[in-house]
Amino acid sequence: MWKTLHAAFHRPNTRIHAWVEGIVWALIAASVVLLVLEPIVEHPLLVIADRVILIAFAVEIGLRVLTYTPPELRVFREPPLTRLRIHLFGRLRFLLRPGQLIDLAAVVAVVPELRGLRTLRLLRLLRTAKLFKHGNPFEGLMAAFEGDRILFVFAFSVLGIETILGGLSLYLVEHTDPYASVKTPAQGLWWALVTLTTVGYGDYAPVTDLGRIIGAVLMVGGMFTLALFAGIVGHTLLTAVLSIREEQFRMSNYVDHIIVCGYEKGSTLLLDTLRDEMDLEEHKVVLFADRERPADVPASFLWVQGDPTKESELDKVRLTHAKAMIIVGSREVSPQLSDANSILTIFTTRAYLQKQDRIHERARPLHLVVEILDSENVAHARAAGADEVIESRRLGFAMLSHTVRYPGAADAAATMVSAGDQNLYVGHAPAEVEATTFGAVASAVRELSGVMVIGFRDPKTGERRLNPPDDATIPEGAQLVYLADQPRLA
Repeated sequence: MWKTLHAAFHRPNTRIHAWVEGIVWALIAASVVLLVLEPIVEHPLLVIADRVILIAFAVEIGLRVLTYTPPELRVFREPPLTRLRIHLFGRLRFLLRPGQLIDLAAVVAVVPELRGLRTLRLLRLLRTAKLFKHGNPFEGLMAAFEGDRILFVFAFSVLGIETILGGLSLYLVEHTDPYASVKTPAQGLWWALVTLTTVGYGDYAPVTDLGRIIGAVLMVGGMFTLALFAGIVGHTLLTAVLSIREEQFRMSNYVDHIIVCGYEKGSTLLLDTLRDEMDLEEHKVVLFADRERPADVPASFLWVQGDPTKESELDKVRLTHAKAMIIVGSREVSPQLSDANSILTIFTTRAYLQKQDRIHERARPLHLVVEILDSENVAHARAAGADEVIESRRLGFAMLSHTVRYPGAADAAATMVSAGDQNLYVGHAPAEVEATTFGAVASAVRELSGVMVIGFRDPKTGERRLNPPDDATIPEGAQLVYLADQPRLA
């Protein structure tokens, strides 16, 4: 039930999420129609329908927050009280995101005087990626606001302190004067806010000399405050349109993300395959390279400029909180030089994580995958600490040669390693399977899960055996290599 609810609100690629989105869109349309009809037609059924829709909106955002899982819980082992704190504050941070605040404001429309806020739900259209062919500008803008949230907190804090100090000061100075217009603290706060923002309604004004001095100070302070907001908002918009700063990621809450080192201009095929293989909402992808952001990188991918071969630079991408790292070989230099840089990156990453393990105890280690261009360097990459090594050139040449002798074999192999109908996956046998030989395990797993087991991986030696004899013994804790339409074994 929990997995189904989580998919319904947080897994855009699932069918149930599409159904939920469709229902929400129908409710949004009905809500706007009722808002238009309200001044024209007066009928008690319209009021009831309006309340039911608003309750449905409240239930939807409530379930979305309750089914959200803070990413820290997927990475670290924590004691019960700490986990409870992470659950509470993680969901609160999620609710305070700009997109969630818009939906929350629409729910506030249950108050009759604020029912016009329900039209804010239409902004959900801007968060639908399918409406934008090359990138979602709303997504980039929201990410920029979230990245600069500390600056906005500072600016609003300054405004709040000025408002409270000025408003209460004027109230204390003038509330006893018989000619004063400010008679309550609330009136004083309203006057201070109007003065600071240079709106000047004129409904309240100081009448004493000391009150006018307070007003003059607030007027000058208002000019500086507006300049502060103008600078922050202008900087945020410029950041969203032109580039994404390194600090934006360093200050963000990215956890369980994927880091790609060595991305080069024109390598969009890598980004396309990443988008096909995984849910980029659940696992954000960070591109990390020592160059400016190429123009062909979509806005949905975060770019951090830095040198991954230096430990001091790895803090920029929050390596300690990442799920995996992919190191891509460079095509701009010789294969030997490219592999040397990749191996140095592996050494640097492992050394950095070894130092950080004293601070952060991970629930599972960082999975490090590296591309090697020269087969002679495969052993060096594994010795450096790579979990998996992809010999891309050798793999490509082997498929070319093999398909010449056995036509069609390359097409089948490409299907099994690319996002499609049937793919290769790795997982453990279900708990119900008690057999230990390969033939018996494969048969039992096929009956229980409908997948085809083609081999296994020894957990101690790391040896992979494909298509072993039926009487081959599978070690305890071994991972099964299987073919299926989607991951089915944990």
